[in-house]
Amino acid sequence: MSLAIVYCRSLLGIDAPEVMVEVHLGRGLPAFNLVGLPEASVKEAKERVRSAIQNSQFEFPSSRLTVNLAPADLPKNGGQFDLAIALGILAASGQIPAQHLNKYEFFGELALSGELRSCRGMIPVAMAARDAKRTLVLPSANATQVSCVSGEHKIADSLLQVCRFLAGQEQLEHAPPHQPPQDNTTSADLVDIIGQYQGKRALEIAASAGHHLLLIGPPGTGKTMLASRILGIMPTLSEAEALETAAIYSISDLPDLPWQTRPFRQPHHSASAAALVGGGGKPNDMHIAIM
Repeated sequence: MSLAIVYCRSLLGIDAPEVMVEVHLGRGLPAFNLVGLPEASVKEAKERVRSAIQNSQFEFPSSRLTVNLAPADLPKNGGQFDLAIALGILAASGQIPAQHLNKYEFFGELALSGELRSCRGMIPVAMAARDAKRTLVLPSANATQVSCVSGEHKIADSLLQVCRFLAGQEQLEHAPPHQPPQDNTTSADLVDIIGQYQGKRALEIAASAGHHLLLIGPPGTGKTMLASRILGIMPTLSEAEALETAAIYSISDLPDLPWQTRPFRQPHHSASAAALVGGGGKPNDMHIAIM
């Protein structure tokens, strides 16, 4: 088989659009062409994939190799396409079976040794794979992160392990089940505040009715102290809200919050509008999680 298709995901804000990795082996002088609007981090996958394949006891094909990341108008960045590209090359060259590739999505960066490295944005990827009714294969380092997303997720440590799984020679482990904490007693509470009766009453009204709240006053009057304690009188996040919050933390590569804990942001008073909402060519990559 000289053509193989492997499914992966890109990251666009907190969305994870599908990417089809099409690999074709053609006639001509040996070459490795990577197309489909890849950025520099994706173009460098050529060298990572070549070394990973050779160090995983496979042969890198000496033919004209074309890899297309479709759709072509979607910008691609990051190293998460490495695993899908490597499997596409091995399937197109007949070194691994290709008949079951359409049931899975592969997401992970490859080391030169063939080991799988963790990637950011695993939660939106896992949610998208679940909605597409495919099994996600991801690095073991991201296993805990995707455990909060329902669906079938398999974890692997290396390219060789994934190939042995596709060949029916080995079974991959499932991501461990999610175990949310029993309670969270560390959050600040209104009982800590002495006085400020009008401010506390305003917090109670805003929290109970779902209103926005704007605190205005000179420095040192307790605005931040009050705002930080509104979380203690608000209900825990729903399943959908918790997943959305976790997805924002996942794409931002931030430490995970305790499950169903509402985030609190305290930007400096001198922060500009661009610092708050993000800037640059792709402002969607920046988010403020205020819920």
